[in-house]
Amino acid sequence: MKPKIYIDGSEGTTGLRINERLDGRDDIEIIHIDPELRKDNAERAKCINASDITFLCLPDAAAVEAVSLVTNDNVRIIDASTAHRTEPGWAYGFAELAPSFRENIRNGKRIANPGCHASGFIALMYPLIARGILPKDYPAVTYSLTGYSGGGKKMIAAYESEDKAKDLYAPREYGLTQNHKHLKEMKAICGLDRAPLFTPIVDDYYAGMIVNLPLYADSVSMGAEALRDFYADYYKGERFIDVKPFSAQTEELGGFLDAGSVAGRDGMEIYVMGNDERILVSSRFDNLGKGASGSAVQCMNIMLGLDEATGLNI
Repeated sequence: MKPKIYIDGSEGTTGLRINERLDGRDDIEIIHIDPELRKDNAERAKCINASDITFLCLPDAAAVEAVSLVTNDNVRIIDASTAHRTEPGWAYGFAELAPSFRENIRNGKRIANPGCHASGFIALMYPLIARGILPKDYPAVTYSLTGYSGGGKKMIAAYESEDKAKDLYAPREYGLTQNHKHLKEMKAICGLDRAPLFTPIVDDYYAGMIVNLPLYADSVSMGAEALRDFYADYYKGERFIDVKPFSAQTEELGGFLDAGSVAGRDGMEIYVMGNDERILVSSRFDNLGKGASGSAVQCMNIMLGLDEATGLNI
């Protein structure tokens, strides 16, 4: 019997992209809700409890409400909201961080899908803390560049409007109060004593993301090329994470690292650039791919015992 999958919030950006990745797959059965009843709790509960796995593509409060509707102990949840990413009993859905993360996803009933900015930062910082290269009290600084699709339907409409506001034509910093919703998981998952200083920037393109972690070489006791080799060893064998050669900064990139060329892909690239004094570590990925829907489908594949890349583009 095919596993039954339900997407609660299938009309949102993340839900739509999950639907695209599941479309045409003959190894699962999608449960569809009557569009007119998609906000009816009784009908939602019926669909959730009829599923083997339910994706929650909802605002935080609605995601918490959806979990409360589960009465079938066999139902497994993948929550794409911020609501449960640091909650006890929820597995964090970033399989590549350590074997324990993949096993917790494989065996778990409650999976919290990572945030997009958080995915890029954690991919870079977690290995440094886990291997003792940086201390837990390290004062991390990070900044990111993202396409506007990460802001959901309202932001997409604003950027694609015929009478688009003038300020949308240039990059815009946000999270100015240093209270961005991804900071909590950045700190908790990496085991940091304090949240990083974080500046996200949204720009006038649809999808694609770069998250940067600048480091002084003496803080990690190695130069840029050696740090690149560290990441390559840490993520060895992981198909979704491609650690680029150190030479890429001059030979492949031509002096520029653009965010948009990875749109439509579900993997992540890591670049380590700089020199023996100052280092820039960057993760590049699609904010709707490894940063959202692609990651959620990867978790589903792990939970079902399938090839992790089934239905995905890496």
